[in-house]
Amino acid sequence: MLNKTNPDSKNPPCEVRSSVLQDNYHRQITYLRVSVTDRCNLRCRYCMPEQGIPLRTQSELLSWKEMERLVQIFTELGIRKVRLTGGEPFVRKGILDFLAKLCTRPELSGVYVTTNGIGVDRFVPQLKEMGISGINLSLDTLRGDRFRLLARRDAFEQVMATFNSIIKQRIPLKINAVIQEGWNTDEIIPLSQIAERFPVEVRFIETMPFRGSSARMRSTRTADSIRKVLLDYYGDMKQIPNGQSTAKVYRIPYFQGKIGIIAGYSRLFCGSCNRIRITPAGRLKTCLYGEGVLNLKSLIRRQAADDEIKEAVRRAVFARRRNGFQAAWSRVGSITESMAAIGG
Repeated sequence: MLNKTNPDSKNPPCEVRSSVLQDNYHRQITYLRVSVTDRCNLRCRYCMPEQGIPLRTQSELLSWKEMERLVQIFTELGIRKVRLTGGEPFVRKGILDFLAKLCTRPELSGVYVTTNGIGVDRFVPQLKEMGISGINLSLDTLRGDRFRLLARRDAFEQVMATFNSIIKQRIPLKINAVIQEGWNTDEIIPLSQIAERFPVEVRFIETMPFRGSSARMRSTRTADSIRKVLLDYYGDMKQIPNGQSTAKVYRIPYFQGKIGIIAGYSRLFCGSCNRIRITPAGRLKTCLYGEGVLNLKSLIRRQAADDEIKEAVRRAVFARRRNGFQAAWSRVGSITESMAAIGG
């Protein structure tokens, strides 16, 4: 059983000293992930129960206008990169207009979107035209029969159509492959070979301990064991600098692309984490493993001034835990949310 004692209990009371977003471990926050919906057209076994999750009503979600205001506020606090996630962001009407507006913001150095690719291929030319900085595409298997078992939907060909459209349009692409013990560990090498043939980054992700994972998936394939499979096969993998990314990135000789490994369950990247997220219900999360620490939707809907919201955000970020383990220990109860409700 985890020790619930607060590891930060000896720390002095938080004092906000910076006009930008910085926590009390001197990590500056420059990356905002905004989950625009909790709805998804897949039921991936590591993310969501087969019957789905209780969904928020439209009025419980942030409106596009409210999200636009929040992005403005956060850019004034130093946010320079925004990623839209879900659920599946493209199931929400208005996503393309909102992305287009974000892409015109001069303060942002990057606007990105994460998608499962279902029916998204028809939107890719528009994403290219608006200047999207990059797309993350979920792809856990290269087998249509296995996709149907993992995602509980028969949509593999749609995902591959989106992949091919992104490649054709030459939009920077990252493949997110969650490695699930007993399901797709035998596809680590075949998936990695996408980066041999195409200039993309294939990223292998540890299974996260969120609602939806079946008993067969609770044994996590660690980042180290994934790396060992790759190293044993290729023999030569050179780690390359990757800034504050959650992924350790490797170059393999003769590959057009790169390989990334994300130790999300092991939480090995927390020391340099520069990201925060807004859930579909409008709560600020300063750590994926923690609880929502600030109700932004409530502040907006009671017409709080921008300066009041900024101060509340600064204080919430300054009180951020050292790492994902401490954030989990500080929760009331265990993690029960689906990733769709948190924001991927």
